[in-house]
Amino acid sequence: QVQFVESGGGLVQPGGSLRLSCAASGFIFSWYAMRWYRQAPGKEREWVAEIDTVGGITHYVDSVKGRFTISRDNAKTTVYLQMNSLKSEDTAVYYCNARAPFQSWGQGTQVTVSS
Repeated sequence: QVQFVESGGGLVQPGGSLRLSCAASGFIFSWYAMRWYRQAPGKEREWVAEIDTVGGITHYVDSVKGRFTISRDNAKTTVYLQMNSLKSEDTAVYYCNARAPFQSWGQGTQVTVSS
C-alpha cells in the first residue's frame, strides 16, 4: 500500500536550516508530481512546495519562496525539502504526498523553530 516516511525534522534556532526527506513506496513514484505539506498547531494542513515528475518545475507558497527548495530522486523514490532561513512561523509537522494526495499519509516530521 502507499506509504510515506518523513524524517529530518528537529529543533532549530531562527535563521537555521534543516533538510527533510520523505521516502515513498507503494506507487509508481516517477509518475506523480509531489508536494510537501505542513500543519501548524490549530491550523489546517497547507501545501508549501511542489515538484513535477522529473524535477524540472517547482512551485512554492509565497511564505517560503527563496528560503525552501524541493527536490526529488526518482531512483530512490524520495523527495527532499531544504529549508533555510527558518522562522518561528515555519514551526509545524511536515508531510509529503502527491500533488493530488493519496488517502494515506505518513506520520510527518516535527519542525520547531525557536530560540
